[in-house]
Amino acid sequence: MSRLTFRSTKGHWMTNLSRPRSHRPTGLFVPPSPPLDPEKIKELQRFITLSKKLIVMTGAGISTESGIPDYRSEKVGLYARTDRRPIQHIDFIRSAPVRQRYWARNFVGWPQFSSHQPNPAHWALSNWEKLGKLHWLVTQNVDALHSKAGNRRLTELHGCMHRVLCLNCGEQTPRRVLQERFQVLNPSWSAEAQGVAPDGDVFLTEEQVRSFQVPSCDRCGGPLKPDVVFFGDTVKPDKVDFVHRRVKEADSLLVVGSSLQVYSGYRFILTAREKKLPIAILNIGPTRSDDLACLKLDSRCGELLPLIDPQ
Repeated sequence: MSRLTFRSTKGHWMTNLSRPRSHRPTGLFVPPSPPLDPEKIKELQRFITLSKKLIVMTGAGISTESGIPDYRSEKVGLYARTDRRPIQHIDFIRSAPVRQRYWARNFVGWPQFSSHQPNPAHWALSNWEKLGKLHWLVTQNVDALHSKAGNRRLTELHGCMHRVLCLNCGEQTPRRVLQERFQVLNPSWSAEAQGVAPDGDVFLTEEQVRSFQVPSCDRCGGPLKPDVVFFGDTVKPDKVDFVHRRVKEADSLLVVGSSLQVYSGYRFILTAREKKLPIAILNIGPTRSDDLACLKLDSRCGELLPLIDPQ
């Protein structure tokens, strides 16, 4: 695992991950895949060409090529590399020490996480939207890479790490603003960490986080939480209903970079099956819905999607 340090030097916060973006190893978290199959490319091209109201659902596998690890990939996913598990919603809500630990780790990981950029797969889907091919895009990711690429017909199913909410009054704050408040409250705090998780979390010891100061909501003094669905929480019903309507309007569904193990995304596959929509899946490794797909491709998203002509 990579080691991170975060310290204040003459008023400027620095991390050893602040090297130029182009020098970061973006393929580190991508599972191995077979070479592109020309026949499979033709099949996906045919699928896209016949689609008039295409809905696309993306998962962590589209962002691994931007240098963001996923949880479940064999050998390279967080679960395979460590015994760490993501924070649980109920623990964050009930425990101030848990929130302190979470925010200290997130504070260290934020400069790297927030600097990740879209890869060719994100740009391809943005282009599809501009050309009128994409009816709607649903992402299970919280990294804002689709927004950075320019997608607007977009639902962030699990929220976005770039926003923060007050648990009391619901006030929303940009995450970058909270980072500045962290720096003011912790001018001499320093930490060294190992590893980076898919949501920007890093790994710190209890001793490291004990002195970390966490700000409260500017508006009401309540506790702050990232605007994301933690494990053990549920997606808001109105958002689920909205996506169900988009699926029912569509004439085909393409899954990109998701194993569909989480029910919050899998449920829309079931809706597509009920509507008898053709389903294509682009994901390295098996998924929960391979038996429901008319086309399954085991390729890198960023290699295959730019080869498809959406017109």
